Amino acid sequence: MTPAAPGARVYLDHAATTALRPAALEAFTASARRLGNQSSLHQSGRAAKLRVETAREALAATLGADPSEVLFTSGGTESDNLALKGLYWARRDAARAAGEPECDRILLTGIEHSAILDTAEWLEAHEGARLEVVPVDPDGVVDLDAWERALSREPGTAAVATLMWANNEIGTIQPIARAAALAAAHGVPFHTDAVQAFGAVPVDFRACGATTMAVTGHKIGAPVGIGALLVRRDATLVPVQHGGGQERDIRSGTLPVALIEAFAAAATEAHAHLAAERERIGGLRDRLVAGIRALVPEARLTGAEDVDPGTGERLPAGTRRLPGNVHFVFPGCEGDSLLFGLDMAGVESSTGSACSAGVPRPSHVLTALGVDEDGARSVQRFSLGHTSVPADVDTVLDVLPGVHASALRAGMAGRGPGPRTAGSHR
Repeated sequence: MTPAAPGARVYLDHAATTALRPAALEAFTASARRLGNQSSLHQSGRAAKLRVETAREALAATLGADPSEVLFTSGGTESDNLALKGLYWARRDAARAAGEPECDRILLTGIEHSAILDTAEWLEAHEGARLEVVPVDPDGVVDLDAWERALSREPGTAAVATLMWANNEIGTIQPIARAAALAAAHGVPFHTDAVQAFGAVPVDFRACGATTMAVTGHKIGAPVGIGALLVRRDATLVPVQHGGGQERDIRSGTLPVALIEAFAAAATEAHAHLAAERERIGGLRDRLVAGIRALVPEARLTGAEDVDPGTGERLPAGTRRLPGNVHFVFPGCEGDSLLFGLDMAGVESSTGSACSAGVPRPSHVLTALGVDEDGARSVQRFSLGHTSVPADVDTVLDVLPGVHASALRAGMAGRGPGPRTAGSHR
């Protein structure tokens, strides 16, 4: 093994945010030196407008979308809020206006990102929405039979169905096209949070059949603060905030031209190297998984693997699991003990779970998979990205035995708050 040089930090938390790509930094700095509000009619404004639309076209090309379907936002959380609230209100209000049964159901799984779960729970608490949680299997893959049953139940009452493209904690990739097709067959708008998938695996808005889709820049090497919501031209969304209506009257606010150009530059670069990086990063992931299994035999990988469930045949990286995702349960170890031990050894990872007032809370994703509370608190996520190299994997495998032994000696802390679930208010 060839660990990283002494004193070097190994960053394996790319699922949280990744390094700024040089092309994105160059695009941002060049654009930031130029003046102009893209809504202004003078020369500087028109030039800014042209740069925004050029970037919109470039981003759309990487997403399999028409430029008019790309609405710029501040990031994935805003995009999810705009989609879920906007689609829900539009469908509910249309049903009321037509004198039809109340269209108030939201279909989702228990492993969605908090940007979806919290938004759905807010709609439940304040707007009378009924949440229907569709089960997933032990790998985190949605049960499509249950999905279809939920869609067909109480015809005309499902306002929106939402399913994340790939899970941020365990890396499982969902059958998005099939789920979207089932929703369409029942006339239900379908939203997908593709924040983790975009830039890691092929994402095609047009081909997948979604009504709306959320993506963000900082997961692919653009600055924090820029994202997009893709919205089909025939979709109707009620806006969440009001103002200038810059983005199809769905999203208002002066557009950050420099951030938009940086986002397009990062997306273009990520898309150009997607196939090669998918294979390269997947190879690093597989070596890290094999190494952890050899060093800590009791550790359990969570989420789907890139293996055919029926034949056991190995599949290309990124078929059923994100190429850069490694997520293990380490029985008997507090996740935070592992995290801080690794951090002291120069490795930056994540527990992948939420915390409330500094008290560890079991991962709602793992509890939805049937993992018990102690197991859900004993996790570590290593996420690789475009700057990851073989020496990073070597370093983790070099320091893990000692860190794991220390965490085992420390044992499990007292129980904190229980896991949150869809429909549980906080």
